[in-house]
Amino acid sequence: MRRVFAFLCVSACLGAGFFLAFSASADDITERAKKLHFSSIVLDTHADTPQRMLTGNFDLGKRDTEGHVDIPRMREGGLNVQLFSIFISGRILGLPAIQQALDQIDIARQNAQQHSKDLMLATTAEEIRRAHAQGNIAILAGMEGGHMIGNDIHMDFGKEVVHEMNRQGMLVDISHVSDKTFYDALEVSTVPLIASHSSARAISNHPRNMSDDMIKAPAAKGGVIRINYERNYLSEEYRSAFAALAGDLRRMEEKFKKECGDDNVCIGKAEIKLTRDLTDAGKLPHVSWEKIVDHIDHVVKLVGAEHVGLGSDFDGADMPEGIEDCSKLPKITEALLRKGYQEDDIRKILGGNILRVMEQSEKVSKEMQAAQ
Repeated sequence: MRRVFAFLCVSACLGAGFFLAFSASADDITERAKKLHFSSIVLDTHADTPQRMLTGNFDLGKRDTEGHVDIPRMREGGLNVQLFSIFISGRILGLPAIQQALDQIDIARQNAQQHSKDLMLATTAEEIRRAHAQGNIAILAGMEGGHMIGNDIHMDFGKEVVHEMNRQGMLVDISHVSDKTFYDALEVSTVPLIASHSSARAISNHPRNMSDDMIKAPAAKGGVIRINYERNYLSEEYRSAFAALAGDLRRMEEKFKKECGDDNVCIGKAEIKLTRDLTDAGKLPHVSWEKIVDHIDHVVKLVGAEHVGLGSDFDGADMPEGIEDCSKLPKITEALLRKGYQEDDIRKILGGNILRVMEQSEKVSKEMQAAQ
């Protein structure tokens, strides 16, 4: 009996020791992830927030009950660099498209100036690093769609646009273009391409995602794919179920457009409410935030940690469960650390990769301008 008791005691003690060691290890990873995340440049390359700014009742400086981005939640989530998308519906062309784009650029700049204690406008990698060193959030802007320059960018003129973007030090973004346009831009550009908000077709076969070959091609030239958090782009199960409801959804979307007019924020809210209602009814599957990590991991295994990053599509897409807004971003860093990623690679994914591309773009721009 004494032997049995002694054995049980030793076993229990060893078990308790193992549990304590495991708990300590788990807590250590959580703490390491927190320090890593909040000391890193965390750069997201796509948010449609300027459209919300134009509604007149949205204050970027206050925590909002809707949407995905505001300064309090950016601080909470360690998001210290945000590229705001200047998006105008493709149905709007010519001078109206140009004017609406300028309105969004102006409102983004006004918000940065209004909240200058927190925000700093940036156009270069060095300015982003300076903002980070000063504890500010860097704000950039990008044009989503060629129709906003008031011309047709097909064929030769499109090639001239890419060349001029290289000369000006602007990044060429190939997210959501056709496959042919993707390869044309890849051939013309002398600077690495970025996909600001795309995911992997190998995981979700959406045409707006990128095939493995499309991921490899720009990566071979130093490019970066930034993972989009939209449920349709993350989950094949969700995409397939969504496609099966396409007829009903299209009718509802037309109804929303009639009710909302050209108000993309209004349309977006109605669409997200519809998909949430369909999910609650069991007609669409749930999509967890871990899918974001699956896409990152797929790209890393394909081309390395130097060619992937974060391109949420905040304020323009339906977020997965668990990353409802930008305050939840530390989850991604902790998940990558738990997968065994090295801290240096995680820093690259969080923001370092896009800074490298920006620096290369700036270098090429100076060389092209000097050669004129």
